[in-house]
Parts: sequence; structure tokens; C-alpha cells
Amino acid sequence: MLHVAVLFMVLCTTGMSLASDVLDLKTSNFASKVDPHDIMLIEFFAPWCGHCKRLAPHYEAAATTLKKNDPPVVLAKVDCTTEQDLCQKYGVTGYPTLKIFRNGEFSKEYEGPRETDGIVKFMKSQAGPSSKTLTSVADAEKFVDNMDHSIIGFFTAENEMSKVFQKVADTLSTDFRFAHTFETSIMDKYGYKDAIIMFQPKRLHSKFEDPILHYKGDDSVYEIKNFIKGSILGLCGHRVQSNAEEFKKPLVVAYYQVDYVKNVKGSNYWRNRVMKVAKKLKDGGMDVNFAVSNIDEFSYELGEFGITDLSVTKPVVTARDSKDRKFVMKKEFSMDNLEEFVTEFMADKLEPYLKSEEVPADNSDPVKVVVAKNFDEIVNNKEKDVLIEFYAPWCGHCKSLEPKYKELAEKLADEPGITIAKMDATANDVPKPFEVTGFPTLYFASKNSKKSPQRYNGGREVDDFIKYLAKEATGGLKGFNKDGKKKHPEL
Repeated sequence: MLHVAVLFMVLCTTGMSLASDVLDLKTSNFASKVDPHDIMLIEFFAPWCGHCKRLAPHYEAAATTLKKNDPPVVLAKVDCTTEQDLCQKYGVTGYPTLKIFRNGEFSKEYEGPRETDGIVKFMKSQAGPSSKTLTSVADAEKFVDNMDHSIIGFFTAENEMSKVFQKVADTLSTDFRFAHTFETSIMDKYGYKDAIIMFQPKRLHSKFEDPILHYKGDDSVYEIKNFIKGSILGLCGHRVQSNAEEFKKPLVVAYYQVDYVKNVKGSNYWRNRVMKVAKKLKDGGMDVNFAVSNIDEFSYELGEFGITDLSVTKPVVTARDSKDRKFVMKKEFSMDNLEEFVTEFMADKLEPYLKSEEVPADNSDPVKVVVAKNFDEIVNNKEKDVLIEFYAPWCGHCKSLEPKYKELAEKLADEPGITIAKMDATANDVPKPFEVTGFPTLYFASKNSKKSPQRYNGGREVDDFIKYLAKEATGGLKGFNKDGKKKHPEL
């Protein structure tokens, strides 16, 4: 989506404009524009808002795609700097605020993704019933002719299978497209009766896998859901931000200019080469998953692998194993090189990529500096308890904590059983099970191997830390009582 964002910024800075598929709503036309639509997504924004500017190209692209949906979903926007009364009427207090309207009335807050594919998928799931009723061959052909997978139930009557299918659609329609039919003409056309069929979109068709999958299990919600989730990604799925978490590890991803809107042929040129290798290895019994992703859309992810040059003409390949370790294919892309890389990856013969600063030459200060390369040595050595702060150099809260954290380390410098440490989480990989979602994040890692690291959520004054450590430290602190008060030397 990077090219979309760049184009949008160019148009804004040059004053040029293109016809927009996002309706521009004002107080004067709000009712007349909103009332006729079964469903509409409305963004309440401010032109100066940075989050709104980042959302804009994604929102515009989603509007263009959803305009062609069956049924269509309309996207609109309201400028709250000029339509203050309208925004106040609908309780807008921050930007951007997105709300779903049905038949002219507010329905609910939009709580879905804020990138193109995610917006499209979420709003498709909100439009119409969870499973569309197909009444003619033309209906069925139109439903199958889609960018996404189509899951259709062909039923001769309203039987147990049809009821179970509806339950599955009700629970999974946010993520997948469902339809059903009782029409004989449709069943004759496709050759299925009392069957659940998954149709792969034409853009993903290849000679390496069947584009049509027939569910042959029991009439069980659980089994049908497993069939859908386990089959829909196929031999080598198209991985986008909205479905990235659905791909299981170990996972091998090829990044290049994947674009199934403007360049289907080019996108499949490289995908077919990945699939040929994938089929050979999977047929040989190797349990590994494959995907292709757009190199610009996932530039942030490639940065986690140390890859910053995106001006490549051939795919860039990375992998993650079940332990979430990262690997990079260093050789230029070819089918032979890909097969060699995946084979060695699965045999655990490759060196994982580790984003790390260099180990400091002098680490004698009271607060020990941890980097990815010495994390095991300092934090996971099980010789001492460790209180570790994960920080960002630009974080104001981290800067405020720094003198207190240093004072804490100085007060505990003579404690033989505990280490006070810090790590720049922006410059180093943070290993599991530590999770950093904001700064600063602090963890206490006990040297007791049976105890998992626990997030520190207490106060951030020196006394708060000491009280906590006096209670949690293995064997307590030598110089402090359990209540955190300093021990007095025996007379």
C-alpha cells in the first residue's frame, strides 16, 4: 500500500485531485446521503490530525473496493472542523472516529482494522446476512467471481447440514465469505448436492493445487470450521496485514511487489515458483507453511529482519520457526536456493537473525546494559534474580525513570542475588516470553526456573521497587527486611 500512500501525499501537496469514492458529508446533506444505504461507514476527522492523514489512503482504497461489493458498502467522511454540530451530535471526541450506520441510523462504533484489506474484510462481514442466499446460476457465478475465497453450501432441503452450515457462517462471516442455495439449477451447474464446497479465487489458481475443495466430514460445526481455517490459506497463501496472524509457524514468506489488483500475472510469476518448491517439500513430508506478501506493505516487518533495501527485482525470503526465531535467505532468489534454504531451516542448520547492539566493552555500572547478544548471559542465566527495564531512547517516561532506576541499582549494588538491568527495546530483539507493548516496560525474572518472568506494575519510586524486590527476590534481600526497610547492623 506504500504506493497508494505516496500518491495520496503527492496529490495533497500539489493540489491535484482525483475523483473520490468516499462521500463527503455535511450537515446539509447528511440525511439525504446516509438514509438510502443499508450500511455505511463514516469517518469523523480533522484535516490536521496525523492519524487521519495516515488512514486517508487506506480509507480511499477500501471505498473503491467496497463500492463493487455485493451488496455495495459505502464509505463516507465528515470534516469536524467545519461540521462541528454534526460531530457533536454523534458524540465525536477524538479523531479519527469511525461509526457504522444502517438505514440512516447510527448502528455501532467501528472497531475493526484501519488498513485497506482489514477495512474491506470487516465491512464485508457487516453487509448483508452471514450467508448469502443464491437463487440463480447467475447469482452463484457472481458470488464465486470474487477476489476472496467463496464457501458455498449446496443443499437439497433444509436439513441438518444446512443448519450447521448456517451456524458456521454466523461465527466466521467476519473473516470469510459464505453463501448457500437450495436451487436445483445451481446444483446441476456445479455438480454438488448436500455438500459444502470452498472455491479458491481465480487470481490464486495454479497447477499445484486443486482450486475447489469438497468438505467430506461430519455435520459438525467444529469440524467444518477446522476444514475452512485449515484449508483456506492453501499451499502458499496471499498474506496481508488483516490475515497475517492466521499463518502458522514454521512459516516461510517471499516478499515482492505482490499486487492482485493491477498485476495478477506478475504476482503469480513468483508465487508459482514458491509453490513449486512448497509442493515438492510438502509432498516429501516436510511440515512447513508458505506465503507471499507485498514488500512495501510489510516493510516494517522486513526491518525486524534487518532488511532495509526494498528496491529488489527478485523476492526477499524470510522464515520464522515455532520458537519465533528469525531467519533470512541470504542467497539470491531461485527455486534451488529456496529449497536449500527451507530444507536447512527445517533441519535447524541455520544461524537465526538477531537484531542486537554490540555487547558493551565496559558493563561495570550499577545498571547493567543488556543487548540481544548478552540477554541469556545476564537475564536467563538463573544465577541471579533480574529486574529489567525495556525502554526507548525517545520515551519521556523512560527519561523520568532513569535517575530513580540508577539510584535503585546503586542502593542494591551490594546485593549478591539480584541484578538491575536495562535494554533498549528499539535496537534489540526482545525474546519471548517477555512482551513489550509500551515504554518503559519492566519485568522481574526469578532465578527459580519454575517461575515465569512477571511484569512489574507497581510504583516507580525507589522505595516502591525495593519493597517489591524485598518480597519477590529469591531468599529476600540481604540489606533490607521483607517490608523493604533497611536492616540495621547488629551491635
